[in-house]
Amino acid sequence: MAKLLAMILAGGAGTRLEPLTRERAKPTVPFGGRYRIIDFVLSNFANSGVYRMKVLTQYKSDSLNNHLSRTWRMTAFLGHYVEAVPAQMRTGLDWYKGSADAIYQNLNIITDEEPDYIFVFGADHVYRMDVREMLSFHVAKKAACTVAAIPVPIEQGREFGIIDVGPDGQMRQFLEKPKNPPPMPGNPKMCLASMGNYLFSTGVLVQEVVRDAADEASAHDFGKSIISELYKHAPVYVYDFAQNRVAGQEEKERGYWRDVGNIDVYYQSNMDLVEVDPIFNLYNDRWPIYTQPNNLPPAKFVFADEPNHRVGRAMDSLVSEGCIISGSGVKRSVLSPKVRVNSYSEVEDCILFENVTIGRRCRIRRAIIDKNVEIPPGMTIGYDLEEDRRRFHVTSGGVVVIPKGMKVT
Repeated sequence: MAKLLAMILAGGAGTRLEPLTRERAKPTVPFGGRYRIIDFVLSNFANSGVYRMKVLTQYKSDSLNNHLSRTWRMTAFLGHYVEAVPAQMRTGLDWYKGSADAIYQNLNIITDEEPDYIFVFGADHVYRMDVREMLSFHVAKKAACTVAAIPVPIEQGREFGIIDVGPDGQMRQFLEKPKNPPPMPGNPKMCLASMGNYLFSTGVLVQEVVRDAADEASAHDFGKSIISELYKHAPVYVYDFAQNRVAGQEEKERGYWRDVGNIDVYYQSNMDLVEVDPIFNLYNDRWPIYTQPNNLPPAKFVFADEPNHRVGRAMDSLVSEGCIISGSGVKRSVLSPKVRVNSYSEVEDCILFENVTIGRRCRIRRAIIDKNVEIPPGMTIGYDLEEDRRRFHVTSGGVVVIPKGMKVT
């Protein structure tokens, strides 16, 4: 069997998710109630049988380091691990200058592990993927590098890094946000956008990051600096993610991938989960999403028979363990562990992080409330955005965001 290594890039600052990334790394932003964003890529590798994972960290990495050490404990007896690798400045006094430089600064890992193939994946996307299929494609094509890509409507292509592909799947050109994206083979209405996930034959990866490190004019980025040059002198192939099949996955979910890079996309991706028949199904037990187990009691809903409609209820919502819905209503919302919503309050289209308390008689809609926030009784949020902007962060899409630990008055 080939020896495999996954190197997961988790060092970005995540500024477009501010204020959710004000005190944490982007990959550890909560998602879907009880998960962290990084759990999705780690679960993909674990479910695919790739058990050696190095997570390259940098900005505000304490929460990420804690999550990995407390949650992702693999079987060391069999040589399995998920290990955080902080920026070590092994090549000088600089932090990572880009994604390619992050690999270059950690070439010692490759030397120590001696893998045959290396996956270089991002840590901040939500999707399911059996990476064994990408590996089989890579080996069959005798590729130097394989880039995972997803079909997008051609009119949206100017927002992505687009790949021009020949009929056999070999890359012919890499275009960064082109005005006129080339169509994918066989479908003139779609083009192939890079997912930022790569598979390299080891010698090629080492050679290319060393070459790039010597170029002072380089952006030291995989898309702009490595892939855009590699395809000119080596066989680079493109793996169509829409063809990937995952155990237990319904047909409608195939090709589901979300780059939750800004708050409005992040918010909508969470709201997708509370649909009656969601595209992305968290309940697929043949390809589970792993995360930290909690020793918390079950969610509780009270009261039942109050004459003045003081009834705890949640509809079209995800309610995590340890939550108490006390005489209040929750609609189309995602509640992380240990959330309490008190009597006569109404919460609608919201994402509430861990240990949020909503006081009595509050009305809150289209809001993201970060961890350890207590909303005082009687407060209204999400109904008057001009007023909300004076107190909180409001996105261009009209989502109100209350930062972690904020004292709300």
